[in-house]
Amino acid sequence: MKSYHIGLAIALAVMLSATSTAAAEVALDYDVYKSQVEPIFLKKRPGHARCYVCHVDSNSAFRLEKFSPGSISWSEEQSGRNFRIVAALIVAGDPDKSRLLLQPLAPEAGGLAFHSGGRQFSSKDDPDWKILAEWVRGQK
Repeated sequence: MKSYHIGLAIALAVMLSATSTAAAEVALDYDVYKSQVEPIFLKKRPGHARCYVCHVDSNSAFRLEKFSPGSISWSEEQSGRNFRIVAALIVAGDPDKSRLLLQPLAPEAGGLAFHSGGRQFSSKDDPDWKILAEWVRGQK
């Protein structure tokens, strides 16, 4: 029985190591975030408010920085804070486990059941959803 537990412990350690190594291999690129991902949060989608409108004053995990007075975009410092908030809502390398991508995705397409802002993405074929997914996978 003792060797069974040791074998099980070794197998578990190997699996955990492989999982953390795979995630560690995917680095979120800030420049891609700033040039391709962040603009999605400002984009007006037919029938929906921009992500910025609801998430700038939100009390949710996805809270975007408010623009400085007179500005129509984020400063470098604000983008950095947004990046850290957004990074906490994803599983690097796995868009299908990332809240940022699942919350606004229609449930019939694999999204989560609730998003008070509606279904920003009706499917994973949406060009903006694909940009988010590629970034999460570490593609540039």
